[in-house]
Amino acid sequence: MKTNDGSPFPKRLKEARRIKELSQKQLGILAGMDEFSASARMNQYEKGVHSPDFKTVKALASVLEVPTAFLFCEEDDLAELIASYKKG
Repeated sequence: MKTNDGSPFPKRLKEARRIKELSQKQLGILAGMDEFSASARMNQYEKGVHSPDFKTVKALASVLEVPTAFLFCEEDDLAELIASYKKG
């Protein structure tokens, strides 16, 4: 699925991945992607070129240990609150 709609998803995905100190390839593999395409797919998601389906979003959120809502939150303050919810 192509995107360029100004979605906060690419920013939040990259932010959460960096906090977990994972490479794009590592995150993709842990989320169930083929090891040979994981890095390229994650790169496209983080650049906003493509958007994952919801099953993939759920897998990414699980690996990153954030609620799926965090990945779609536009407001930084609210995103921080959402991220802390799962930690509690």
